[in-house]
Amino acid sequence: RDWSSDVCSSDLDFRALAIIPGFRPGSGLMNVSDAVAKRYSTRAFLDRPVDGALVRELLELAALAPSGGNLQPWIVQVIAGERQAGLKRVMAAKLDAGEREKGEYNVYPPNLWEPLNGRRATAASQRFDATGIVDDPAGAVEMQRENFAFFGAPVGLFFSLDRRCGPPQWADVGMMMQTFMLLAVERGLATCPQMIWARWPKTVSTYLEIPESHILYSGMSLGYADESSKWNSFRTARAPLADFATFQDRKSTPLNSSHGYISY
Repeated sequence: RDWSSDVCSSDLDFRALAIIPGFRPGSGLMNVSDAVAKRYSTRAFLDRPVDGALVRELLELAALAPSGGNLQPWIVQVIAGERQAGLKRVMAAKLDAGEREKGEYNVYPPNLWEPLNGRRATAASQRFDATGIVDDPAGAVEMQRENFAFFGAPVGLFFSLDRRCGPPQWADVGMMMQTFMLLAVERGLATCPQMIWARWPKTVSTYLEIPESHILYSGMSLGYADESSKWNSFRTARAPLADFATFQDRKSTPLNSSHGYISY
């Protein structure tokens, strides 16, 4: 039985409601700025189930995310209960056997350059320091075990898209995921996007019966954060505005006021 089938899409006609002036889903719970500031990649979850109807509601709202040409290229599969437990067992057995797979795309560019390489190294160092796991090959496997156990989250989501899609559609899926994660924060939930699953495309695609015509993009853990866990005791920093944005009102002229546009 579909564990989220208690609420069907026709019962949650948010797309129709969204065009009504003044309609605000979740009004009074949290504004967007608060959700953005509060969201982080959660790596320890409470042993507390998530209502399947709520997950369905969040996905229906997240599907309002923008996509070029309104293609809506995302395909989402949600697993919980025994279905999720089965995948966890499969992955644990593969790690125990020393198996590895090759992803169909590079999660990070090869020969990562600065400042990107430094940012990634700092984030990894924070994670190892917070958890007390040794930064060596054995420690890396331990980190993978936690990932493939969904960090204890009761729900796992997997995002894929048609192989014929290009970079613009991959960006669309990313925007849909971000929208979902912010909505989850609004409802008191936590998430961890996990592209590490894309490094096991054969195993995941076989288990979830993802067709050959689709490519696995990312996984995600969903649940209630265990704020007392050492895994959630740190936050990664963000680069200052001056490192990634310029403001201009005419060619090659910096702008120091709010009248202008951001040049990417």
